[in-house]
Amino acid sequence: MDLIKYIILGIIQGLTEPLPISSSGHIYLFKQIFNTNLFNSLNFEIISNFGSFIAIFIIFWQDIKTLIISFFTYIFNKKKRKDNLINFKYCLYIIISTIPVGITGIIFKGKLESLYNLKGLAISFLITFLALFIVRNIKGEKTKKDLTSKDAIIIGLFQAITIIPGISRSGTVLVAALLCKLSKEEALRYTFILYFPVSLASMALGVQDLIQSDALSTMALPYFMGMLAAGIVTYFSYKWLSNIVKKGKLWHFSLYCLFLALFIFIYFR
Repeated sequence: MDLIKYIILGIIQGLTEPLPISSSGHIYLFKQIFNTNLFNSLNFEIISNFGSFIAIFIIFWQDIKTLIISFFTYIFNKKKRKDNLINFKYCLYIIISTIPVGITGIIFKGKLESLYNLKGLAISFLITFLALFIVRNIKGEKTKKDLTSKDAIIIGLFQAITIIPGISRSGTVLVAALLCKLSKEEALRYTFILYFPVSLASMALGVQDLIQSDALSTMALPYFMGMLAAGIVTYFSYKWLSNIVKKGKLWHFSLYCLFLALFIFIYFR
Protein backbone atom coordinates (compact mmCIF):
# COMPACT_ATOMS: atom_id res chain seq x y z
CA MET A 1 0.00 0.00 0.00
CA ASP A 2 2.88 2.38 0.74
CA LEU A 3 4.27 1.74 -2.75
CA ILE A 4 0.90 2.63 -4.30
CA LYS A 5 0.64 5.78 -2.18
CA TYR A 6 4.08 6.95 -3.26
CA ILE A 7 3.21 6.34 -6.90
CA ILE A 8 0.02 8.39 -6.38
CA LEU A 9 2.08 11.15 -4.77
CA GLY A 10 4.46 11.02 -7.74
CA ILE A 11 1.54 11.34 -10.14
CA ILE A 12 0.19 14.33 -8.19
CA GLN A 13 3.67 15.90 -8.19
CA GLY A 14 4.07 15.30 -11.93
CA LEU A 15 0.64 16.62 -12.83
CA THR A 16 0.83 19.76 -10.71
CA GLU A 17 4.52 20.71 -11.06
CA PRO A 18 4.21 22.42 -14.46
CA LEU A 19 0.66 23.66 -13.87
CA PRO A 20 0.05 27.01 -12.11
CA ILE A 21 -1.67 25.37 -9.13
CA SER A 22 1.20 24.52 -6.68
CA SER A 23 2.53 20.97 -6.52
CA SER A 24 3.64 21.26 -2.87
CA GLY A 25 0.22 22.62 -1.90
CA HIS A 26 -1.51 19.67 -3.53
CA ILE A 27 0.79 17.16 -1.84
CA TYR A 28 0.08 18.72 1.55
CA LEU A 29 -3.67 18.76 0.86
CA PHE A 30 -3.53 15.10 -0.18
CA LYS A 31 -1.92 14.26 3.15
CA GLN A 32 -4.64 16.02 5.10
CA ILE A 33 -7.58 14.56 3.16
CA PHE A 34 -6.35 10.97 3.32
CA ASN A 35 -4.75 11.31 6.76
CA THR A 36 -1.52 9.69 5.60
CA ASN A 37 1.80 9.90 7.41
CA LEU A 38 3.71 9.82 4.16
CA PHE A 39 5.67 12.83 3.06
CA ASN A 40 6.51 13.96 6.59
CA SER A 41 9.86 15.29 5.38
CA LEU A 42 11.17 17.01 2.28
CA ASN A 43 13.10 13.88 1.22
CA PHE A 44 10.46 12.51 -1.11
CA GLU A 45 9.73 15.99 -2.42
CA ILE A 46 13.38 16.32 -3.47
CA ILE A 47 13.36 12.95 -5.23
CA SER A 48 10.00 13.38 -6.98
CA ASN A 49 11.00 16.89 -8.01
CA PHE A 50 14.07 15.35 -9.63
CA GLY A 51 11.74 13.26 -11.78
CA SER A 52 9.95 16.44 -12.88
CA PHE A 53 13.33 18.10 -13.45
CA ILE A 54 14.41 15.37 -15.87
CA ALA A 55 11.13 15.64 -17.82
CA ILE A 56 11.38 19.44 -18.20
CA PHE A 57 15.07 19.09 -19.07
CA ILE A 58 14.21 16.74 -21.93
CA ILE A 59 11.61 19.18 -23.25
CA PHE A 60 13.96 22.17 -23.14
CA TRP A 61 17.23 20.39 -23.93
CA GLN A 62 17.82 22.24 -27.20
CA ASP A 63 17.14 25.64 -25.61
CA ILE A 64 19.44 24.89 -22.69
CA LYS A 65 22.24 23.63 -24.94
CA THR A 66 22.00 26.71 -27.16
CA LEU A 67 22.07 29.09 -24.18
CA ILE A 68 25.06 27.40 -22.56
CA ILE A 69 27.07 27.33 -25.79
CA SER A 70 26.21 30.96 -26.57
CA PHE A 71 27.06 32.08 -23.03
CA PHE A 72 30.60 30.66 -23.10
CA THR A 73 31.15 31.53 -26.76
CA TYR A 74 30.38 35.17 -25.93
CA ILE A 75 32.89 35.11 -23.07
CA PHE A 76 35.77 33.30 -24.78
CA ASN A 77 35.34 34.14 -28.48
CA LYS A 78 35.45 37.87 -29.15
CA LYS A 79 34.83 37.42 -32.87
CA LYS A 80 31.43 35.83 -32.25
CA ARG A 81 30.21 38.06 -29.44
CA LYS A 82 27.74 39.96 -31.61
CA ASP A 83 26.08 36.74 -32.79
CA ASN A 84 25.68 35.48 -29.22
CA LEU A 85 24.79 38.72 -27.44
CA ILE A 86 21.04 38.05 -27.16
CA ASN A 87 21.50 34.59 -25.65
CA PHE A 88 24.27 35.85 -23.35
CA LYS A 89 21.98 38.60 -22.00
CA TYR A 90 19.17 36.06 -21.67
CA CYS A 91 21.41 33.94 -19.42
CA LEU A 92 22.23 36.99 -17.32
CA TYR A 93 18.52 37.73 -16.94
CA ILE A 94 17.92 34.16 -15.75
CA ILE A 95 20.63 34.66 -13.11
CA ILE A 96 19.11 37.99 -12.03
CA SER A 97 15.64 36.44 -11.75
CA THR A 98 17.03 33.58 -9.65
CA ILE A 99 18.82 35.69 -7.03
CA PRO A 100 15.74 36.85 -5.02
CA VAL A 101 14.29 33.35 -4.56
CA GLY A 102 17.78 32.05 -3.78
CA ILE A 103 18.12 34.55 -0.95
CA THR A 104 14.68 33.79 0.49
CA GLY A 105 15.31 30.05 0.12
CA ILE A 106 18.52 30.28 2.17
CA ILE A 107 16.83 32.42 4.83
CA PHE A 108 13.90 30.04 5.26
CA LYS A 109 15.78 26.75 4.74
CA GLY A 110 14.60 24.28 7.38
CA LYS A 111 11.51 26.34 8.14
CA LEU A 112 9.40 25.51 5.10
CA GLU A 113 7.53 22.58 6.64
CA SER A 114 6.50 24.72 9.62
CA LEU A 115 4.86 27.20 7.23
CA TYR A 116 2.26 24.67 6.10
CA ASN A 117 -1.27 24.95 7.44
CA LEU A 118 -4.66 24.57 5.80
CA LYS A 119 -5.89 28.13 6.30
CA GLY A 120 -2.69 29.56 4.83
CA LEU A 121 -2.92 27.10 1.95
CA ALA A 122 -6.48 28.21 1.13
CA ILE A 123 -5.41 31.87 1.18
CA SER A 124 -2.50 31.05 -1.15
CA PHE A 125 -4.90 29.39 -3.59
CA LEU A 126 -7.08 32.51 -3.47
CA ILE A 127 -4.06 34.68 -4.26
CA THR A 128 -3.22 32.41 -7.20
CA PHE A 129 -6.83 32.67 -8.37
CA LEU A 130 -6.69 36.46 -8.37
CA ALA A 131 -3.30 36.62 -10.09
CA LEU A 132 -4.29 34.25 -12.90
CA PHE A 133 -7.65 35.98 -13.36
CA ILE A 134 -6.09 39.45 -13.56
CA VAL A 135 -3.80 38.53 -16.46
CA ARG A 136 -6.46 36.69 -18.46
CA ASN A 137 -6.76 39.44 -21.10
CA ILE A 138 -3.18 40.70 -21.13
CA LYS A 139 -1.50 40.37 -24.50
CA GLY A 140 2.21 40.86 -24.93
CA GLU A 141 4.51 40.73 -27.93
CA LYS A 142 7.98 40.85 -26.37
CA THR A 143 10.36 38.09 -27.42
CA LYS A 144 13.74 36.96 -26.11
CA LYS A 145 15.53 39.91 -27.72
CA ASP A 146 13.14 42.40 -26.09
CA LEU A 147 13.78 41.29 -22.50
CA THR A 148 15.31 43.85 -20.14
CA SER A 149 17.01 43.77 -16.76
CA LYS A 150 13.90 45.46 -15.35
CA ASP A 151 11.78 42.53 -16.56
CA ALA A 152 14.23 40.08 -14.98
CA ILE A 153 14.11 41.89 -11.62
CA ILE A 154 10.30 42.07 -11.57
CA ILE A 155 9.98 38.38 -12.43
CA GLY A 156 12.61 37.52 -9.82
CA LEU A 157 10.78 39.42 -7.09
CA PHE A 158 7.54 37.66 -7.99
CA GLN A 159 9.31 34.32 -7.87
CA ALA A 160 10.71 35.07 -4.41
CA ILE A 161 7.25 34.85 -2.86
CA THR A 162 6.73 31.33 -4.20
CA ILE A 163 8.43 29.79 -1.18
CA ILE A 164 5.10 30.41 0.56
CA PRO A 165 3.19 27.10 0.57
CA GLY A 166 0.41 27.04 -2.00
CA ILE A 167 1.86 29.82 -4.15
CA SER A 168 2.63 28.22 -7.50
CA ARG A 169 6.11 28.95 -8.87
CA SER A 170 5.15 28.37 -12.50
CA GLY A 171 1.90 30.31 -12.10
CA THR A 172 3.52 33.27 -10.37
CA VAL A 173 6.38 33.53 -12.85
CA LEU A 174 3.96 33.21 -15.77
CA VAL A 175 1.84 36.02 -14.34
CA ALA A 176 4.92 38.21 -13.85
CA ALA A 177 6.16 37.50 -17.39
CA LEU A 178 2.77 38.34 -18.87
CA LEU A 179 2.61 41.55 -16.83
CA CYS A 180 5.99 42.43 -18.35
CA LYS A 181 4.30 42.08 -21.76
CA LEU A 182 6.13 38.97 -22.88
CA SER A 183 4.35 36.95 -25.54
CA LYS A 184 2.60 33.81 -24.34
CA GLU A 185 5.25 31.58 -25.92
CA GLU A 186 8.16 33.56 -24.47
CA ALA A 187 6.51 33.83 -21.04
CA LEU A 188 6.16 30.05 -20.99
CA ARG A 189 9.75 29.50 -22.14
CA TYR A 190 11.21 31.94 -19.62
CA THR A 191 9.17 30.40 -16.81
CA PHE A 192 10.55 26.93 -17.41
CA ILE A 193 14.12 27.89 -18.29
CA LEU A 194 14.05 29.72 -14.95
CA TYR A 195 12.84 26.48 -13.35
CA PHE A 196 16.24 24.81 -13.78
CA PRO A 197 18.49 26.94 -11.54
CA VAL A 198 15.73 27.15 -8.91
CA SER A 199 15.16 23.39 -8.95
CA LEU A 200 18.88 22.62 -8.86
CA ALA A 201 19.37 25.00 -5.94
CA SER A 202 16.50 23.50 -3.93
CA MET A 203 17.79 19.98 -4.54
CA ALA A 204 21.31 21.03 -3.55
CA LEU A 205 20.05 22.56 -0.30
CA GLY A 206 18.27 19.32 0.61
CA VAL A 207 20.77 16.76 -0.64
CA GLN A 208 22.71 16.62 2.64
CA ASP A 209 19.59 15.81 4.63
CA LEU A 210 18.61 13.28 1.97
CA ILE A 211 21.96 11.45 2.12
CA GLN A 212 21.86 11.29 5.92
CA SER A 213 18.29 10.00 5.98
CA ASP A 214 17.68 6.31 6.76
CA ALA A 215 14.64 6.45 4.49
CA LEU A 216 16.88 6.58 1.41
CA SER A 217 17.88 2.93 1.83
CA THR A 218 14.68 1.55 3.34
CA MET A 219 12.36 3.32 0.90
CA ALA A 220 14.45 3.05 -2.28
CA LEU A 221 11.78 1.30 -4.39
CA PRO A 222 8.80 3.50 -3.38
CA TYR A 223 10.93 6.63 -3.84
CA PHE A 224 12.13 5.49 -7.26
CA MET A 225 8.62 4.59 -8.43
CA GLY A 226 7.33 7.95 -7.21
CA MET A 227 10.13 9.73 -9.06
CA LEU A 228 9.43 7.75 -12.25
CA ALA A 229 5.71 8.51 -12.05
CA ALA A 230 6.45 12.20 -11.47
CA GLY A 231 8.76 12.38 -14.47
CA ILE A 232 6.38 10.70 -16.92
CA VAL A 233 3.33 12.68 -15.84
CA THR A 234 5.28 15.98 -15.78
CA TYR A 235 6.21 15.55 -19.43
CA PHE A 236 2.61 15.24 -20.57
CA SER A 237 1.36 17.81 -18.07
CA TYR A 238 3.71 20.42 -19.54
CA LYS A 239 2.52 19.65 -23.07
CA TRP A 240 -1.05 20.20 -21.87
CA LEU A 241 -0.13 23.49 -20.18
CA SER A 242 1.66 24.68 -23.31
CA ASN A 243 -1.46 24.22 -25.41
CA ILE A 244 -3.63 25.97 -22.82
CA VAL A 245 -1.31 29.00 -22.60
CA LYS A 246 -1.04 29.34 -26.38
CA LYS A 247 -4.85 29.30 -26.64
CA GLY A 248 -5.09 32.07 -24.03
CA LYS A 249 -6.99 29.91 -21.54
CA LEU A 250 -4.62 30.11 -18.60
CA TRP A 251 -7.42 31.73 -16.59
CA HIS A 252 -9.20 28.37 -16.42
CA PHE A 253 -6.76 27.42 -13.69
CA SER A 254 -7.84 30.47 -11.70
CA LEU A 255 -11.33 28.97 -11.36
CA TYR A 256 -9.79 25.70 -10.21
CA CYS A 257 -7.76 27.51 -7.53
CA LEU A 258 -10.90 29.35 -6.38
CA PHE A 259 -12.79 26.05 -6.10
CA LEU A 260 -9.89 24.48 -4.19
CA ALA A 261 -9.72 27.37 -1.72
CA LEU A 262 -13.47 27.18 -1.06
CA PHE A 263 -13.22 23.40 -0.68
CA ILE A 264 -10.53 23.77 2.00
CA PHE A 265 -12.50 26.40 3.91
CA ILE A 266 -15.67 24.25 3.85
CA TYR A 267 -14.20 20.76 4.27
CA PHE A 268 -11.81 21.67 7.09
CA ARG A 269 -13.93 24.29 8.84
